Amino acid sequence: MTNIEELKEYGLEITEDMKKGKVIIDIYTNWCGPCQFLSPLLEKLEREGLIKLLKEDLDQNRPLGERFGITAIPTTLLFNNGELLNHPIEVQGQILVKNGLMVGAAGEQIIREIIEKM
Repeated sequence: MTNIEELKEYGLEITEDMKKGKVIIDIYTNWCGPCQFLSPLLEKLEREGLIKLLKEDLDQNRPLGERFGITAIPTTLLFNNGELLNHPIEVQGQILVKNGLMVGAAGEQIIREIIEKM
């Protein structure tokens, strides 16, 4: 089990309010097309108050990628009440979140459903 607090070791700014509620950490790079699709969608959901969002450029933070075994981007890390999700999330018959990670981009409805199930 990973506590969000541990991510401070990787230079992430974890604030007190991230220890409660739903937090998504968007692991992206500037050159990634699907990342450019997903990021604005996550920012919109944060503005709506559904999640707290933290963004981290994988090119600038390789140790974080290694810690979570990230081999594809975008990858999002999903935390609820300070803990990395430990249950799979299935949407439309497919497991999209496993071990707290979602690999790849998804449309708004699917992301909303994932957030609901976090």
